[in-house]
Amino acid sequence: MTISQGVGTAPAMVRRVVTGLDAEDKAVVLFDSRLPLTAAPGPYPIASSNLWITESYPPALAAKDTLRPIGVSPPKNGTKFRVIDFPPLDAAAEAAMPPDFVARQVDPLPARGRPATGNPMMHRTRSLDYAVVLSGEIDMMLDDSIVHVRAGDVIVQQATNHAWVNRGTEPCRMLFVLMDSQEP
Repeated sequence: MTISQGVGTAPAMVRRVVTGLDAEDKAVVLFDSRLPLTAAPGPYPIASSNLWITESYPPALAAKDTLRPIGVSPPKNGTKFRVIDFPPLDAAAEAAMPPDFVARQVDPLPARGRPATGNPMMHRTRSLDYAVVLSGEIDMMLDDSIVHVRAGDVIVQQATNHAWVNRGTEPCRMLFVLMDSQEP
């Protein structure tokens, strides 16, 4: 996968290559395209692109594109594969955010766990999430601790409260796979 940074006002792009089988069961490329990372509205312009979404487990192999608008959580019994660019977060932008900036976009919430409070980016999903820091650095905030992660670090998030907060000076790019899970 080739990832390019946005220049000026041009959005960053992610090259997505999807393979499948043709009518003769031969491996072929179904899609080879560039997807823009789209900035979210509001005081913190996180840019993201969903790369693939599944709706069932085990997942069906699709010959058609699976992308559609979707919130923070993966579909029930499904997965969400995405890239997110987190720009540095300054104190003024953080103060302008509603206290539930990310949490209000999560559906369904897991039954267990404390309410997601303490930072506008704090949230929890009913999912098992694999995350890889591709470039930059970022803080993973939990209920009572902060873990600083850098490019090359891998995180396994299991339906817990967390927030991704970039306190640095450079953007941080992360790759996520979110998988709907059983209640914790």
